Amino acid sequence: MNLDTRIKFRHLLCFLEIAHQGSLARAADVLAISQPAMSKTLKELEQLLKARLFERTRQGVELTPAGTQFMRYAGPSVQALREGVSRVRGEAQAPSQIRIGVLSTVEGLLMPEVLCRLHQRHDALVISVVTGVSAQLLGQLRVGELELVVGRMTDSPQIQGLSFEHLYSESMTLVVRPGHPLLARQPVDRNLVNGYPLVVPPSGTTIRQHADSLFVQCGIALPIQRLETLSLALSRRCVLGSDAVWVAPRDAVLIDLGNGGLCELDLGVHEPGGSVGICRNAALPATLPAQWICQILREVAGEYREGTYP
Repeated sequence: MNLDTRIKFRHLLCFLEIAHQGSLARAADVLAISQPAMSKTLKELEQLLKARLFERTRQGVELTPAGTQFMRYAGPSVQALREGVSRVRGEAQAPSQIRIGVLSTVEGLLMPEVLCRLHQRHDALVISVVTGVSAQLLGQLRVGELELVVGRMTDSPQIQGLSFEHLYSESMTLVVRPGHPLLARQPVDRNLVNGYPLVVPPSGTTIRQHADSLFVQCGIALPIQRLETLSLALSRRCVLGSDAVWVAPRDAVLIDLGNGGLCELDLGVHEPGGSVGICRNAALPATLPAQWICQILREVAGEYREGTYP
């Protein structure tokens, strides 16, 4: 079937902005048009496609299955057209752009090195990094808002239908500040651990499942005083300034352990860890910047497995 020539660029722009904002009103503000004009444009597109693209909710609008399917093609098409126009206009030096999702498990160790190497090898490249929980990032990946997501997410139900490439395995560990009372005895007395505040990932996250598994293996009840966060900076500051115990991904604290900034508690067991890797939407073609990132991710992960990085 030939493309319906009645579908205009403005239809695609409005559709993508509504999907991104989750609201017709906010999308209209961003595009500097009236909300009635936005509604009319969306209605025209739905009539041309013979499909409803959004459902109204209390919070705004959400993509329907048809809208999600259309998003997979509309986003890359608009981006490709923009790049083509830039090239024809002689804007050859316009930087390539990519938007990726990064989970907290790789935010502190793997990704900084990957991003440094990317910018060393590619002069004109803009990388937008989005952080958050796996469910949120995988949802954005599924509708084409992100090109790839990096981290530990194989236990997330949202990964179904997406491709996953394993890079390495990462275990959980318990860390405390130097001089913490629990360091007086190693292996640590497990019965004493729940007497201290706990810093742990939020309930419902993939990494929290591994943290809970570690505590179950050790027969330790969760303390009633807990800070639940994915923020590595907040977790680190909290632990350094108190007697709190941090259940952390080992990657996140590896440099601190090496320089003595944090100390590891020996519980006498080894938690096997989860798979850290690259998640992509196989329905979308990989752009050149995405291929560059994946190549360097494999490179740095290989050095990590071999013990040559960091």
